Amino acid sequence: QVQVVESGGGWVQPGGSLRLSCASSGRASRTRHMAWFRPAPGKVRESVATIKWNNGNRHTHAADSVKGRFTVSGDNGQNTIYLQMNTLEPEDTAVYYCAAGFGTPISSALNYASTYQYWGQGTQVTVSS
Repeated sequence: QVQVVESGGGWVQPGGSLRLSCASSGRASRTRHMAWFRPAPGKVRESVATIKWNNGNRHTHAADSVKGRFTVSGDNGQNTIYLQMNTLEPEDTAVYYCAAGFGTPISSALNYASTYQYWGQGTQVTVSS
């Protein structure tokens, strides 16, 4: 069983920054992918940012709602990813979940929760004045 643990959440004022981290177990794989999700209206999880490793090359993607403000990164060992969140807005308030998966999904599938097999418990991010 792959363990996924998020940390780094907290409270910040609008315009502030937070850096989330996600530590996961399991050995590195050329087909591994991870992502950050948060609940959307109706409590359906939407992807915030994704990262995948392909033969040592990292490919990242950010959702339109956070593009330019959030950046996902990870180490080549594929055990830890980060979410650097800048210029936070009240609308960013949510529980952020880290997810991990193994396989060969097409790029567009990385935005869907069903693509990932392992999930953390979430870390709360609150943005308010």
